[in-house]
Amino acid sequence: MFVHYEKEKNGKPIKIWLESGKDIEEGCLEQAKEVANLPFVFKWLALMPDTHFGKGMPIGGVLATKDVIVPYAVGMDIGCGMSFVETNILASEAQKVMSTLVQKTLEEIPVGKRKHSVKQHSELLDEANKLEFYEALPNVSETIEYAYYQIGTLGGGNHFIEFQEDEKGYLCIMLHSGSRHLGASICTHFDKVAKAANEKWYSRLQDENALAFLPIQSEEGEAYIEWMNFALQYAHLNRCTMLNKAMEITCEVARQELNQKAEFKNPIHCHHNYAQLETHYNEHVYVHRKGATSAKNGELGIIPGAMGSKSYITMGLGNKESFYSSSHGAGRNFSRTKAKANFPAKEVLKDLENQNVTLGKTNLKDVAEESRHAYKDIDQVMQNQKELVTIVKTLRTLGVVKG
Repeated sequence: MFVHYEKEKNGKPIKIWLESGKDIEEGCLEQAKEVANLPFVFKWLALMPDTHFGKGMPIGGVLATKDVIVPYAVGMDIGCGMSFVETNILASEAQKVMSTLVQKTLEEIPVGKRKHSVKQHSELLDEANKLEFYEALPNVSETIEYAYYQIGTLGGGNHFIEFQEDEKGYLCIMLHSGSRHLGASICTHFDKVAKAANEKWYSRLQDENALAFLPIQSEEGEAYIEWMNFALQYAHLNRCTMLNKAMEITCEVARQELNQKAEFKNPIHCHHNYAQLETHYNEHVYVHRKGATSAKNGELGIIPGAMGSKSYITMGLGNKESFYSSSHGAGRNFSRTKAKANFPAKEVLKDLENQNVTLGKTNLKDVAEESRHAYKDIDQVMQNQKELVTIVKTLRTLGVVKG
């Protein structure tokens, strides 16, 4: 970890979990400098080793604030995160039926822009109209109605469902997804509200990359917090629904084709796009983790690599300087546009084939965007955060479903 701080230019220091300044992209550092100059930054801005340029604030950024909350320091996909479970099936056996597992998962879980054709059951959404600030979200009835059809859907981009092998040779299931259209609607609306309020109160924050904020004791701030927490619950529900479906598919395939009874244990769930009231340095602050995972002392976390690389189950070490946080993955090294220019789809597919990874994807035109070579080296990322987490389990990809 190193500290970037120019006393005459920076409002607060930036603590970066990389070896030196040459390891962080220029655009990301410049964006971080702008964030560090904002008056509500508590102590310092922390950047995890997977950090890269984002909207408003770097991905892999951890921002603690006192008395205010910042919608774009959480991001569009509120509650995006990970789920994981272990099985009793040997990976060597699962590999024999991996194409079936992947194909059935792709058929039964909507991916990309697809949603369910039938309205899904949800007590959480049924109770949404009881929220204190229910009417604060525009077109709220339509937004909630649409959310019923997206429960248990993966989405696109870097979201995935993977079948993996652990060090003991057993099959595990890992997935990555978030709050879908609901979270995006909440972020978009409350960011507009915050920008309008900031223009009235603090016009100097209205430069292009500033993070608009809401006082937590204002009605607008309370409304955002309530809706953000609702989106966190929805994102968790979405992942659990998909994980349960993937477990059902695994049970069915194991019984029919392997003559085995699948069993599951040690589930883990975690968010990496959210804000939460926590106590740090004897102060109550809102810790915004935008592409960062909570890593309190003894807390289990999930840090995936890119498609076809290793992933990790971790245990937090409770590092105070990172506000008890770690990376949320490998972090992009190439933008999606640059990835497609540098890694032809045929080469990406060949790379997966050489690793004996089964890919389930309906549209291969954008497969290069998720090439493992478009991301940072996950082993180097883990090396850079040895003081943040310890590795509990190392996993390698056997099969992957993408949008």
